[in-house]
Amino acid sequence: MRTNLRRLVGVVALACLCTGAVSVADAATKKPPTMADVIKESKPSDWRTLDPANTLYLDLASGRVVIELAPEFAPNHVANIKALVKEGYFDGLAILRVQDNYVVQWGDPYADARSGEPNQPRQIKTAKRKLKAEFSVPLNDKLPFVRLPDPDGWAAQTGFSGDFPSARDPKLRQAWLTHCYGTVGVGRDLDADSGGGTELYAVIGPARWLERNITAVGRVVHGMELLSGLPRGTATMGFYDKPEQRVKIERVRLAADVPAAERTNLEIMRTDMPTFTALVESRRNRIDDFYKVPLGHIDVCSVPIPVRPAK
Repeated sequence: MRTNLRRLVGVVALACLCTGAVSVADAATKKPPTMADVIKESKPSDWRTLDPANTLYLDLASGRVVIELAPEFAPNHVANIKALVKEGYFDGLAILRVQDNYVVQWGDPYADARSGEPNQPRQIKTAKRKLKAEFSVPLNDKLPFVRLPDPDGWAAQTGFSGDFPSARDPKLRQAWLTHCYGTVGVGRDLDADSGGGTELYAVIGPARWLERNITAVGRVVHGMELLSGLPRGTATMGFYDKPEQRVKIERVRLAADVPAAERTNLEIMRTDMPTFTALVESRRNRIDDFYKVPLGHIDVCSVPIPVRPAK
């Protein structure tokens, strides 16, 4: 009886050991999901549509650039840009500057003496030309923040506030938008309060040093290639030398003022969901076959926020 019991225990133990070995082997061969896998397995609740009241359409002959505005970070400038758009200020103006690996800038070529031309500047009707700078905003409980786990060289904390890469300093009690690829900011002169939104730019290269030195008002979420692919300006700071080099802006409109049939309907992945956390992790440790050394680190400007046509 005892001998049979011992044999039975041994068989069960061996079976458990073999099962455990198979599980370990399965776990070793099963790779974590890639970003493509995360997006494919996402649910409709992981996405949300863009708010037409805070979405700009910058229409060029080559296509449409879609800009999402961030009133939580620059309420006065966003309101002023909307006022400029409603009065048609940007319609017929131009992209003036494309500085390689830095910014694309647009506005009125006759707004100052830089152009060296006698034309009169575009008049402003109801909006303002200058506003007090909004380089950062006070921290508050209403401002969402999903923090990245890795340290950053430019800020105490980085992460995502809604649809926007952002940073914050708990000691200073300040938060601001990070100057990542596609960030849209307000051009200004040396005076911190000399901008108001009549000149805007989009980042096409490293520019984190601009943070808390320029008012950021949003980011390009669609059509970035229409800006980054433009010919580089050959004059100082990437400005175009000749008027014929400038790229004409057909018009700029608020999506809410565009008929539904003419809108570019997009949805963006929510950053406050577990799916986005999984996406971040897939980028921190690149495990697809091309990568041999997963680094286990990521900075805020290296995390893409997926955007796709609304379903």
